[in-house]
Amino acid sequence: MDTTGTLIMPPAGSTIASEVDWLFYLILYISIFFFVLVVGAATYFFIKYRRRGEIAPTSQVDHNIKLEIVWTVIPLAIVIILFFLGFSLYMRMNIAPKDALEVKVTAQRWLWTFDYPTGINSVNELVVPAGKPIKLLMSSNDVIHSFFVPDFRVKMDVLPNRYTSVWFNAPYPGQHNIQCSEYCGKGHSEMLGIVKVVSDREYTEWLESAAGPGEGIDLESYGEQLFTSKRCVTCHTVDGSLNVGPSFLHLFGENVYLQGGSQVRADENYLRESILAPEAKVVDGFEPVMPTYQGLLKPRDIDALIAYIKSLGQEQGEQQ
Repeated sequence: MDTTGTLIMPPAGSTIASEVDWLFYLILYISIFFFVLVVGAATYFFIKYRRRGEIAPTSQVDHNIKLEIVWTVIPLAIVIILFFLGFSLYMRMNIAPKDALEVKVTAQRWLWTFDYPTGINSVNELVVPAGKPIKLLMSSNDVIHSFFVPDFRVKMDVLPNRYTSVWFNAPYPGQHNIQCSEYCGKGHSEMLGIVKVVSDREYTEWLESAAGPGEGIDLESYGEQLFTSKRCVTCHTVDGSLNVGPSFLHLFGENVYLQGGSQVRADENYLRESILAPEAKVVDGFEPVMPTYQGLLKPRDIDALIAYIKSLGQEQGEQQ
């Protein structure tokens, strides 16, 4: 397995990646061979039979059965061989082993949510044990997305109102990028994630730590961690600049103007509602594109995010 990558292909991070690369390079080299053959032959005949002085009489031969059979049968045989090689690889890539660990993937603008059989969920970070087949059962909450891990050579559209699936087996510990390869709106380029492949022991430890995150950390610090890990940072800023959504700087305690002309005070209840039901009160000047975090955050997570946003507002009061 190539773990370093080439000029054309990224490192091979899954068991199927080397097979995909082999078929890719086979097609590439066949294409290069026939390109050189055809262009070379055309150039040779162009030079050899270019016009010199008077026009010579042309040959009366209008076809050659043997030559026509050769240039028909050989390409046909190549296409048939490539079809069966590709179909065989396609079936292996799309039929997951029976013992595969199934993880539910939910796509929504602009983040990935992963739900594990144990009830744990994570955002934009898929943690899996090395050397184990992993099946991803995927759906979208809004528009069409596409789950793509270049190192694994796996890509599958993620659709609203139906399920698609893909599987992989990453034999070595490491970290691999997740991309959305279907344009899904303004934040498409930031819909990124990682696959973290770890040992069995590290995976067990991660499951145990993920079951009770934020223990021993004050709410503000934990909220700051969640602001990044839950991808709030994709649409919101903490420095006052505008993004897809309003900035959190100096937000708490201020009057927020909503679509329709009404306004509301940004207190704890408003912040909680905005996290769990973001379309209930949409800030004027912004689109209602924020996904709901209902079911993705535990009560302490919500409290921590509110505490962090409040601390950004309190800084204004301290400065005044």
